[in-house]
Amino acid sequence: MIETLRERDGELVQIVDAALADATRRAGPHLACRPGCTPCCHGAFAINALDALRLRGAMEEMRASDAARAQIITDRAKQFWEEFAASFPGDPETGALSETDEGREAFEDFANEAACPALDPASGLCDVYAARPMTCRVFGPPVRSESGDGTEEGFSVCELCFTQAKPEETAAAEMRVPHAEEEALLSQLPAGATIVAFCLLP
Repeated sequence: MIETLRERDGELVQIVDAALADATRRAGPHLACRPGCTPCCHGAFAINALDALRLRGAMEEMRASDAARAQIITDRAKQFWEEFAASFPGDPETGALSETDEGREAFEDFANEAACPALDPASGLCDVYAARPMTCRVFGPPVRSESGDGTEEGFSVCELCFTQAKPEETAAAEMRVPHAEEEALLSQLPAGATIVAFCLLP
């Protein structure tokens, strides 16, 4: 089952990456995202079970094919965990984030300035870029946001991008995210969220 999920996740990644490439083309100079631009690589954020599966699979492969690089990433993740585990709003043994209101509120202040352990501080590049979470893959271009009742609220976009764009230019560069396809895969995995750092640990 897991291998089938990984294959289908690979197909989903291809769809998302193609959507990003298309949005990037339409965005033109309004999209400021470039290799080495790392503000979005700071601050912990929740990832879902599919993201976790992808990251863990990538780390397993790297430990077999490039043990030295994998160890560097693992060491950064261990350092992150040593610093922040005590304030982790969830189960530090499993990495599962708390689903209580108190836990969600605590997560708002958790590791907000910390660099992601996957970030190579020397190059400013992601060491697990091919396996990065969906949040990372869709960050930058305009992505349509909705309120809890399904009412459209506009677009979420990187604060460094589209700063001089007219509303119609922002709308014209919308990245269409395949949420339904992702949800279909997530329905086959245990529910719950975690963070990137936990998935990089052996």
